[in-house]
Amino acid sequence: MTKIDGDAPNLPPRVMRFWDVALFYIVTGVSLRWIATAAAAGPGSVLIWIGAFLCFYIPLAMAVLELSSRHPDEGGLYAWTRRAYGDFPGFLAGWCYWTSNLPYFPAVFYFAASNFLFVGGEQWRTLGDSPHFFMWFAFGGLALIAGLNIVGLRHARWLHNLGACGMWIPVAVVIVMGLLVWSRFGSATHFSLAAMTPRLELKEMIFWASLAFAFSGCETASFMSGEIRDPRRTIPRALVTAGTIIAFCYIVGTVAILLVLPPGQIDSLAGLMQAITAAAQQLGWLWIVPAVALLITIGNLGAAGGFLAATSRIPFAVGIDRMLPPAFGQLHPKFGTPHVAILVQTGLGAVFVFLGQAGTSVQGAYDVLVSMGIITAFIPFVFVFLSLIRLQREPAAPDAIRVPGGRPVAVAIACLGLVTTLGSIALAMLPPADEPDKPLAVAKIIGLTAVLIGIGWAVYAASKKRSRRPAAPSA
Repeated sequence: MTKIDGDAPNLPPRVMRFWDVALFYIVTGVSLRWIATAAAAGPGSVLIWIGAFLCFYIPLAMAVLELSSRHPDEGGLYAWTRRAYGDFPGFLAGWCYWTSNLPYFPAVFYFAASNFLFVGGEQWRTLGDSPHFFMWFAFGGLALIAGLNIVGLRHARWLHNLGACGMWIPVAVVIVMGLLVWSRFGSATHFSLAAMTPRLELKEMIFWASLAFAFSGCETASFMSGEIRDPRRTIPRALVTAGTIIAFCYIVGTVAILLVLPPGQIDSLAGLMQAITAAAQQLGWLWIVPAVALLITIGNLGAAGGFLAATSRIPFAVGIDRMLPPAFGQLHPKFGTPHVAILVQTGLGAVFVFLGQAGTSVQGAYDVLVSMGIITAFIPFVFVFLSLIRLQREPAAPDAIRVPGGRPVAVAIACLGLVTTLGSIALAMLPPADEPDKPLAVAKIIGLTAVLIGIGWAVYAASKKRSRRPAAPSA
């Protein structure tokens, strides 16, 4: 495998420092839409958050910590899987993660758009049922983040850093306001042991996959290891710092929303802004609503830009390894960025805006995109946990960071993450209870996921066929 060094000529430079990486983990790890989704499900989601943190985030973070320390190569999980299992598994892991962001971008832009409407008050919120508004907002967002990422991380990282503030500041605001509302007016939601016990009903279990998926993101910076200064030390420190903030935002932020609003009144798209608006009305702080809405919008633009930056490094590394057309492994002559991968992913993301919206409502489109993103993004995590197990047989470098406890603990943690991941994939295939056309939703989720994987297999087969052709004789 081609080892990629970010300090080498004609390769992206190392520009990411510790706080850049920590904020990158926060902006790609905290998804405010999941806080609203969890709050809408009721107090039982608090224990689900804790379970997802223990059963998915910690195993994934430990796997990323060791694998990125053992092999700090550009391409992240693609490089680890290829080293552990060979070309095709590595390609499939990278392909699935890369394509999972095609439905992710429209989904996160739909969420950003629903919150952006709060900036303009009641007049703007009349656009909440307009598919055209959501589509054009997504197109504009895609164009913005594509342009910044083509210019390079040296400049695009500032959108990521600002976006991280747009993630944790709104959560801090809703926590403070929730505590004030609770102290003055009491809690809008009844918290008890019975209410906080998750119900083992299928319709309640479907969203568990979403909460586990919410804790993904700790793998993102490792895709850009060649662009991080001292990645063996920087990534683990940033991972621990960001992980603490992410877990706090999810768990305490969900409780804060429930202090302000009962679950039945919380919208899964705009629940955070609903809670802030309701609390602002009770406290007389209406001036804060548009400011927080703007922060949330910036936060989600930063998250989308971060994922575009991370995932574009997968086809870049695959292009260098000649399993994609060589153009994917080339850098922009002026900015030194993998511009071909960025432009291709942006264009396909725009196509998915149309595909997700076809024949359904805004909420229905959002649910389909989320389910697709969960399935295709979880498949690479299966390879990550399997790679952690497989690579235990290789000796580690003296300065590599290992899972505490060595090989037995690493294997046990990988098995726990593997079971959680496979269960989440199964749950993500089921349509939500309020979906008006369940067969269409299931067909979209499974069909489009199968199409993505099938295209990946065809691309890989074509690349192998090209590599077996004899070279043309020179003149």
